[in-house]
Amino acid sequence: MRVRKALWICCGVALLAACALPLVSETQLEVESANQFQKMRGQMPVATDAATRRYVNCVANAIIAELEPPYSDRLWEIEVFDEDQLNAFAMPGGKIGVFTGIFKAAKTQDQLAAVIGHEVAHVTQHHALERTNRELTQEIGIVGASAVLGGNRNMADLIRMGAQIGLSLPYGRGQESEADIVGLKYMADAGFDPRAAVQLWKNMEAQNDGAPPEWLSTHPSSDTRISRLIEALPEALERYNAARAAGKVPRCR
Repeated sequence: MRVRKALWICCGVALLAACALPLVSETQLEVESANQFQKMRGQMPVATDAATRRYVNCVANAIIAELEPPYSDRLWEIEVFDEDQLNAFAMPGGKIGVFTGIFKAAKTQDQLAAVIGHEVAHVTQHHALERTNRELTQEIGIVGASAVLGGNRNMADLIRMGAQIGLSLPYGRGQESEADIVGLKYMADAGFDPRAAVQLWKNMEAQNDGAPPEWLSTHPSSDTRISRLIEALPEALERYNAARAAGKVPRCR
């Protein structure tokens, strides 16, 4: 009887997981992103210095201009938060947040472009959607087992919470590495020097005495990460030189 019960549980979990994928759509994630972004604006201090806001917008808009549709067609919202943290983020639906503390490590326009390019790459590569549905698949399995055993967990409520889960989870190592390389291409195409990305990660480490900042709490800037960026530099420099030849010379100050 115990074996039979276990088999029924496994079958129920597998069926629920298979039928539920994809659990959360890109549109649902974008709606939740917009809600969270507005909450942050209401709960956290925003920078009021006009020059700082112009500077961040200048770099961010240069990166956005190099994206492909549908991302290049969106009206991106950019906010600067007056918080002393080495932090920045981008959210599905076209939301970018930069914390003023990031300037302790991103000391030039090119280094800031490396930060923003990396974060925007998480959006264009659908990393938040991937981690949302990965996490929810596991949770749906728990719900399925609970239902077979007579539990009363509400699956609909769980799925509604899925977008919030996905936006709060850390990215995986593979996603971080992909964002590094894709972001490097974005900044180079916009006319920012991709070599600045290597120095950025070194600055990050120096600011934290070897400990990962909040932005990289689960994926510290290791020698391996920097070496991968260096390996990608030849192609990035070709893109950078082509961009500069085409007149893309950002002057964000």
